[in-house]
Amino acid sequence: MEPATKPSSVRHLIVRALLFLVSIFVLRFVYVVTVLGGSCTAGDYCFFSVTEPLAVGATGAASASAAIEAVHAGLGTANNAALRALWTSREWRKVVNFFSTVFQDLIVEGFLSPASESLCVDTSAGYEVLALKEIGVSDAVGVAKKSAPPLVVAGGDPLRLPFKNYTFDFVFAGLSLDRSKHPADLAAEITRTLRPHWFLVVLTASARDAYSLHSLAELFPGCITVRSREINSPDMDKPLREIVFQKQDGEDIVVPNSNLGSRCPIPEHKLRILQSAEPLIKDEPLKPWITLKTNIRNVKYLPSIADISFKQRYIYIDVGSRSYGSSIGSWFRKQYPKQNHTFEIYAIEADRAFHDEYATKKGVNLLPFAAWVRNETLTFEINHDPDNHDLEKGGGMGRIRPVGGTNAVVSSGDVHAIQGFDFAAWLQRTVTEKDFVVMKMDVEGTEFDLVPRLFKTGAICLIDELFLECHYNRWQKCCPGQRSPKYQNTYGECLKLFSSLRDGGVLVHQWW
Repeated sequence: MEPATKPSSVRHLIVRALLFLVSIFVLRFVYVVTVLGGSCTAGDYCFFSVTEPLAVGATGAASASAAIEAVHAGLGTANNAALRALWTSREWRKVVNFFSTVFQDLIVEGFLSPASESLCVDTSAGYEVLALKEIGVSDAVGVAKKSAPPLVVAGGDPLRLPFKNYTFDFVFAGLSLDRSKHPADLAAEITRTLRPHWFLVVLTASARDAYSLHSLAELFPGCITVRSREINSPDMDKPLREIVFQKQDGEDIVVPNSNLGSRCPIPEHKLRILQSAEPLIKDEPLKPWITLKTNIRNVKYLPSIADISFKQRYIYIDVGSRSYGSSIGSWFRKQYPKQNHTFEIYAIEADRAFHDEYATKKGVNLLPFAAWVRNETLTFEINHDPDNHDLEKGGGMGRIRPVGGTNAVVSSGDVHAIQGFDFAAWLQRTVTEKDFVVMKMDVEGTEFDLVPRLFKTGAICLIDELFLECHYNRWQKCCPGQRSPKYQNTYGECLKLFSSLRDGGVLVHQWW
């Protein structure tokens, strides 16, 4: 009986070997269909494969087809077992499946199609590219600073994408604007590569309020917002914001600052900020030197109310800055919430006694002139305030007057000529609506000239947050029952000035 048993055992071994080979073939076929979208560019996964790579340089412009062919060629040589294991790992499948769901929804809504030439920006690993290919969007490519073959090509400088104008039908920016230190420049590059009438989709973890959503939309002036919604991410505690933009015909339309008009538009995002602001002090304080100073503790700073990401630049302007330690060093740099953004600082101070100090302060741009309503020579007088027993170097608080101007108050200090400049015009040349601008103004009564001028020119619309000290004939600390003769305006006029600013859409706070 033994001779009959041996042939049977051999047959069983042959059958098992054949079944094993068939299983391997089936597994390879399933991989091609499910992971690579049925493309026969997978090297040893298909009987026929495309293996001629087309390189895309890190600099210069390239067509979408060249970049996409480079990815296909890379897939054709993807026979590395480690790479295959990576793409099918639990971590990769979790992320890729998330993006697949996002993209499938976009296809259903008509923002993406299998025929779309698609770009994924700043995708260091290529999850998004693989997700697009899995759902049948074969003409997809990723770009990042460094390549991640075969899904992502090297783009070098992220602010100079290596593609020609109007190259793609669909661009996906997943958290890339959140990570960028120059979101406005990156947004301009993304818009450049997108064809008119086609779609850009942005995922962000930052735009959670109306203010930041408006700031994000301002980065794409040539696009309209089609849809905005929250989506859940498997790796984040809070939902992400998905925003769909559609590019319009023609060049980006930017309204010059000079055409802002005398009144600022007050959109919903500004109204919400103003509604969150601390109330103004309606009644004149009997001890203003205490009340106004302690009021700063009640201030609702704009960055504590809203996310200030997606601004082109961050700027602090101290008008009437006095010494560096007066407010720039002691308050703005130490206390103002900046959300990890670096601010450009401008100090505007006419008193020569403080100029030398700023020469040693890095990151501070000194304008040694007086902020005024036009360019002209002014007189600058130093007066001694009896309430201030701790006057800084400089001998007193300075006030400016036009040459030949009259005033009933006799100066008790030095008077000398200084150069005044048109502050509103300078502001319009220096900043734009895409910038985040914080201003402190302490100009010894000149606010009653400067603020109306800012409204008249429309420059007031460029200020996001204003800390204003309003000077009036307040009660004197030294002399109970007596008002300061230094200023002629009343507290009621100051309150009217503050109210006009808030009514005009400016988040203004009462400074001391």
